[in-house]
Amino acid sequence: MTSTQSRVVPRPSSAERAAALPPRPPAPAPQPQRRTRVAGRWRYDRPSGEWWWSPEMSTLYGLATDGRGPCTEVLVAAQHPDDRPRTLDALSAAVTGGQGFCLEVRLQSGDGELPVVLLGEPQLDDEGRVTAVEGLLVEAPRPADDRVRALETEVAQLRTAMAGRAPIEQAKGVLMLLTGCGEQVAFDLLAHISSHTHRKLREVALDLVASAAGQRPLPAEVRAILRDACPPGHGGH
Repeated sequence: MTSTQSRVVPRPSSAERAAALPPRPPAPAPQPQRRTRVAGRWRYDRPSGEWWWSPEMSTLYGLATDGRGPCTEVLVAAQHPDDRPRTLDALSAAVTGGQGFCLEVRLQSGDGELPVVLLGEPQLDDEGRVTAVEGLLVEAPRPADDRVRALETEVAQLRTAMAGRAPIEQAKGVLMLLTGCGEQVAFDLLAHISSHTHRKLREVALDLVASAAGQRPLPAEVRAILRDACPPGHGGH
């Protein structure tokens, strides 16, 4: 008989196995993380003189650490000295004259200056008197940032939306008095008039408010819709 010897194949070393593997692709370069822009909300109540700030607003002003409460003095004192007079003038015009505003100001802190956009819109009662001023404080990108233009567009849209709230709320109140309906039904009726007259909601609201104040009569097409909606015993202008 012929005997055969088993052939022993040597195992490759760790270094040899590593050399046989394909090279690893280079690790991707770390991408800079985009910092989330902070936006805070605020409200000044004229009858009580009290301020309310959202947590984001308090963060921008550092109220969480220094124990102060929101007030006019805090709002203005943290700004750059050159920006304070403009802010005070804008607040005064909003409270006494019902004028909205949009200001670019700088907040001062231990880390330097933080550019922000301060936006305010007056809130009116049924007689057109200013009862409050509501607004936003939005952390702005640096001037060299290409998002400045986008921020300006965003602020303009916010101003338009906030400016349209007051007449719409007043028009809802007029419709609630005319029809005896609730708030949601009044808004639905306002939207119905807007749709059937092919006019913007705010334009219809302004017509209703002006008619209720005796400034001008309602358009005939609006009066026709209200006659169908108003129950007996209620009338419009």
